Amino acid sequence: DLRRIAAQTSKQVIVQKVREAERARQYDEYKYRTGEIVNGIVKRNEFGNVTVDLGRAEGLLRRDEGLPRESLRNGDRVRAYIYDVREETRGPQIFLSRSHPQFMAKLFAQEVPEIYDGIIELKAVARDPGSRAKIAVISYDSSIDPVGACVGMRGSRVQAVVSELQGEKIDIIPWSEDTATFVVNALAPAGVSKVVLDEEQGRIEVVVPDEQLSLAIGRRGQNVRLASQLTGWEIDILTEEEEAQRRQEEFHNRSQMFIEA
Repeated sequence: DLRRIAAQTSKQVIVQKVREAERARQYDEYKYRTGEIVNGIVKRNEFGNVTVDLGRAEGLLRRDEGLPRESLRNGDRVRAYIYDVREETRGPQIFLSRSHPQFMAKLFAQEVPEIYDGIIELKAVARDPGSRAKIAVISYDSSIDPVGACVGMRGSRVQAVVSELQGEKIDIIPWSEDTATFVVNALAPAGVSKVVLDEEQGRIEVVVPDEQLSLAIGRRGQNVRLASQLTGWEIDILTEEEEAQRRQEEFHNRSQMFIEA
């Protein structure tokens, strides 16, 4: 009996050692793959939290990292972005995302050879996952149009990314060192009349024609919100009429101060 107990104990220790070695191998393999896109097969879907079989490990695509209205079922093939790998007692935890801004950036790098080769750089990404996104691109070769290269022949390149993201609309915008120009580009398709920068406050006022106001703000403020995320500036939008009224008020207040002085 003692021999049998000792043999079972020894077997359990060996199994435990093998499991620990396997977990260590998985962690070593994936800890340097943060920032990559991986392919996998859906293994389980529990209340929106999806376990993905990556072949030699499992990844977790949490509900808040998935795309809205996207329903993944067991056996579905899925692509996702590794945004974190943690070593835990139960084994390495590989966290995946399909809503991360860098997931879109990596998809474009796969579809656009000029980005992969470094001729075009994707400078910034702003996303409202599953709905709309804006990306800013710049070309280091004057003969290559960065926007056209990302769109592709008849829209083939951008359409491949849109299809992967369940129809998410993407605005491709030329990046500029000049803040005012960049903000004007970011608010496309709305037209802009004037831009006023307040560098101390980190804010920017944009004046648009009255008929362009709803387009500049976007549905539920989506357009201006994404433009703000993309540029890193707080953006206030005024109509030409509102700006004229404010200028009259400022002129009146300063005139009154001058009279009193």
